Amino acid sequence: MGGTIYRIFFVLLCGILLLPGVFAQEGTASPEVEPPDTSVLEAVEDSTASISTSVEKALEKAVEENPVIQTVEDAGEVRMGLWIRLGIAFGVVILQIFIIWLVWQLFKVFARRLVDYGKTRIKPLKIKKLKLLDTPQILNMLLFFLRLLKYLVTFFQLFITVPIVFSLFPATEKLASILFGYILTPFKNILFGTIAYIPNLITIGVIVFVTRYVIRGLKFFSTQIQREKLAIPGFYPDWASPTFNILRVLLWAFTVAIIYPYLPGSESRIFQGVSVFVGIIFSLGSSSAIGNLVAGLVVTYMRPFKIGDRIQIQGNTGILVEKTLMVVRIKTHKNEYITFPNLQVLSASIINYNTSSDEDEEGLVLYAEITFGYGTPWKLVHEILIEAASKTEHVLQSPRPFVLQTALDDFYCHYQINCFTKEIDRIPSIYSELFQNIQDGFHAQGLDMTAPHFRINLPPESAMYTPPEDLKSVAAAVKRTGKKKTDTKKGSTDLR
Repeated sequence: MGGTIYRIFFVLLCGILLLPGVFAQEGTASPEVEPPDTSVLEAVEDSTASISTSVEKALEKAVEENPVIQTVEDAGEVRMGLWIRLGIAFGVVILQIFIIWLVWQLFKVFARRLVDYGKTRIKPLKIKKLKLLDTPQILNMLLFFLRLLKYLVTFFQLFITVPIVFSLFPATEKLASILFGYILTPFKNILFGTIAYIPNLITIGVIVFVTRYVIRGLKFFSTQIQREKLAIPGFYPDWASPTFNILRVLLWAFTVAIIYPYLPGSESRIFQGVSVFVGIIFSLGSSSAIGNLVAGLVVTYMRPFKIGDRIQIQGNTGILVEKTLMVVRIKTHKNEYITFPNLQVLSASIINYNTSSDEDEEGLVLYAEITFGYGTPWKLVHEILIEAASKTEHVLQSPRPFVLQTALDDFYCHYQINCFTKEIDRIPSIYSELFQNIQDGFHAQGLDMTAPHFRINLPPESAMYTPPEDLKSVAAAVKRTGKKKTDTKKGSTDLR
């Protein structure tokens, strides 16, 4: 940092030393001084001679152009004034160098304290479980902006110093005014523009203020309806939150449309062109998103399910854990999360198991099908199935379980046990216990639930064609197999 300050000091000092030569045209040489025999002192002597020559030329020009200066005393006063200006310019440069050095030291101390503070106080930047920036990255970013601010302050100080120095000399006063104009004109335009914009700003503030309080009022009514403290006929409580979100978006869109003419630059073609471009990009790139959004609104007001319901979508069964305007997310009994876009939900068939668990409903019917041979009386099978369902936990005793015979096949009969429950979240465990009780019931009665199956394996050479001499042996084998199957067929099961 010290080397940079010294370079800045050298540039400014050279500028000051060369300023008198801008308005000097001719003059006399300075008195000769016997220099030491070194190259450094020779360079200093040349610089001093140039400065003295410039001063003499400036004095002569001032005497020629100003008839008031007629005496040597007046010329001496002019010379004294020029040296005073040079001294002031030199002092301004020295002061600015000191201020720049002080600012850099302050920034250095502040950066050191920022690092010490950040190691213990600054926490990583997270959005839910996603880690965006850790502590060292945040500190490096803050230090970068701090260095950038330091360089901007230094540049501003140097830019201010040059016009101040130029304003001290008549030949560069106009240049100083131009440089000051570069600095002051933008600030002046911003200041006057801000003052002129105050009425529009007040109008925008009033519009935003009214909109915010209207939204707060709608939020209050939405909360009361959602908590069922306020009832509107035909308006369900689960409609309150999405309806409020829709009204909020519409109100803010209406507010933006109202305040648009009051925004600075709203009448410029560039501003209007950017607005149209953003609108086109949004409409072309969000067609599917808009479709999901509209489908989400339709699904919301259809009310096919609510958070916590056990539903089935496209063959996937689980508990509904999230419902937004874009997606629906369920959690299966294996802790798997499945996400469906609302367009798929709208076009798919949905089964909601919770609608049967309401207080005014009998409950959800759970059923399982088995098959059993005709050799076992159907009344005995009914008793075993009903007793197994009655012993199952979370199965309602009223209405009582019942059995339906759904089909009569060639070798066995189809039985279906039906029972009621309101514990929707426990359906997998209820089914498991029901199957266990059915097995125990048949085993207790000494009935075998297995059904043997028989298969004829022909030789490979006879798989495609059977010679005529083997037809009788094959027919006899089939006859013996059929008789054996008829004698041994006692029952079969098919738990579903």
